[in-house]
Amino acid sequence: MAWNEPGGGRRNPWGDGKGGGGGGGPPDLEEMFANLKRRLQGLLGGKRGGSSGAGGGTELPGTGGLGILILGVLVIWALVDSFHVIDQRERGVVLRFGKADRVLEPGPRFTLPRPIERVERVDVTQVRSMSSRVSMLTRDENLVNIDFAVQYLASDAARFLFKVRDVEDTLAQVSEAAVRQVVGSRTLDDVQIGNRLEFTSEARDIIQRLLDSYEAGITVNIVNFQDVVVPEQVKDAFDDAIKAREDEQRAINEALAYEADIVPRAEGRKARVLAEASAYRESVVAKAEGDARRFTLLAEQYRAAPEVTRKRLYLETMQEVLSKTPKILIDGENNNMLYLPLDKLVVPPPPERAGASMSAGEGR
Repeated sequence: MAWNEPGGGRRNPWGDGKGGGGGGGPPDLEEMFANLKRRLQGLLGGKRGGSSGAGGGTELPGTGGLGILILGVLVIWALVDSFHVIDQRERGVVLRFGKADRVLEPGPRFTLPRPIERVERVDVTQVRSMSSRVSMLTRDENLVNIDFAVQYLASDAARFLFKVRDVEDTLAQVSEAAVRQVVGSRTLDDVQIGNRLEFTSEARDIIQRLLDSYEAGITVNIVNFQDVVVPEQVKDAFDDAIKAREDEQRAINEALAYEADIVPRAEGRKARVLAEASAYRESVVAKAEGDARRFTLLAEQYRAAPEVTRKRLYLETMQEVLSKTPKILIDGENNNMLYLPLDKLVVPPPPERAGASMSAGEGR
């Protein structure tokens, strides 16, 4: 019904005018709020409708349908907000009024709606990394710059989120402390050209032990020394030291090569001299023993037949002496003095001269 009815003047939509100012005055706010309160009580199970004072009141149009709609939206929102599907790579940390309460495993899960409970998801299979560059001293007091990287996993979602305030900063400080401990216990040569796998494994163990003591919920997979260099300020001096060390190593290698060449030769000469000396000793000893035995036998024969033995010894001696000297036989009855060099006649001529003499004889 319209407010302006024919023949009846204007109608007050807030009531019949009693107690409300009447006659087209402003509405009574207290009565309006009382009517709204009664409508809400009716939606929540209280008395639906009611009168206001002596004259009664009218219901607000559409109030019941709007309340049901709002209630349905709230129920649907609560159901949707309470249902969660946790992926296989994730873990869900449930916060009840902001405090960690439990961890949701993969699969469909239900929680209380917000703001009572909310879920923080953590990917426990994602390989995270952190890198840093630090300057430190080695055991032999050399300054070195080291670039290192750490790869890790969030193994415990609740601890990863709430046990430490800043995971990246904590991991960086722990890693730097571990690297300083490893590098500070070794020389610069060991750090630069040594077994880096041994260094990184030791650093990883130290980092993991410290993080476990902090309950950080982190598992360290790999620690890698990406670059190990000296600062620019001392690079020239360091290059000179490296060159001197290389020269020293080259001189040592050359000395070792000379030793490897000369020692076997000396050993060979020594072995040859020892063998010759041993052979000479055995030969001399054997000859001496043979001479002694021959003399013993000869002495026995001389005692048995002195005259015969003496003559035989004389003949053998003369045979040995004359067989080694040139001999010329001259008739003793010829008294002519010989001027020719007769001893040269028994010496054969050289091959060239012998061939020339034969050619001359044939020419004649």
